[in-house]
Amino acid sequence: MSNKVLVITGATKGIGKATAYRFAKEGIDIAFTYNSNDEIAKEICADLEATYNIKARCYPFNILEPETAKELFKLIDEDFDNIDYFISNAMIYGRAVIGGYNKFMKLKPRGLNNIYTATVDAFVTCSQQAAKRMKNGGAIVSLSSTGNLVYIENYAGHGTNKAAVEAMVRYAATELGEMGIRVNAVSGGPIETDALRAFTNYEEVAAKTAELSPLNRMGQPDDLASACYFLCSSEASWITGTTLIVDGGTTFKK
Repeated sequence: MSNKVLVITGATKGIGKATAYRFAKEGIDIAFTYNSNDEIAKEICADLEATYNIKARCYPFNILEPETAKELFKLIDEDFDNIDYFISNAMIYGRAVIGGYNKFMKLKPRGLNNIYTATVDAFVTCSQQAAKRMKNGGAIVSLSSTGNLVYIENYAGHGTNKAAVEAMVRYAATELGEMGIRVNAVSGGPIETDALRAFTNYEEVAAKTAELSPLNRMGQPDDLASACYFLCSSEASWITGTTLIVDGGTTFKK
């Protein structure tokens, strides 16, 4: 898979960062977005290039403004001739999800709308731009969550939007197949990330996850990074329109 290019949103930490490094390890050039920390993004670029002898570039992108995806990909065009893989990973948490991260009776439209924008709209607009640049076919992956399959306290806003993006993945897969583009989702159980640690009941979720998993541990970013790499590789050449659940066996025992 060398001489290929991956575009991934949100790769300065957690799952996105682990995924960028997983692909770079295979000789794949990396184009990734970040929200605001220019210094950290540039440090990651330099480290990827020095460690794996690949080309890495970073671009600011606000997933709450998915209509700017066209401008983002024009910048990517200046550095790369084509795109082979796109992974929609970036998510929002904190103030932006106030009203969306709560009990059902306390949910508010603004928070719910922000989650939808960052989850579904951003996937759609970026995937459209990536697909136009996949000259020889390619693969698209959206990160999802098992929170759309099982109950997680205060997660209704996120869980329902993850279900929505998985449905969008199936529609995209059906329509982009004629272009030689496969589209799938990776649905993770609770993963040890800053986003999870921002949840008010993080300690409870972490303990419960380890208890439920037959493997007796929390999921790590590398677990999902490897799943994303598999779905983009030739080993998954007849897999499209599906969701790969990577949850350490927790969903079945929920």
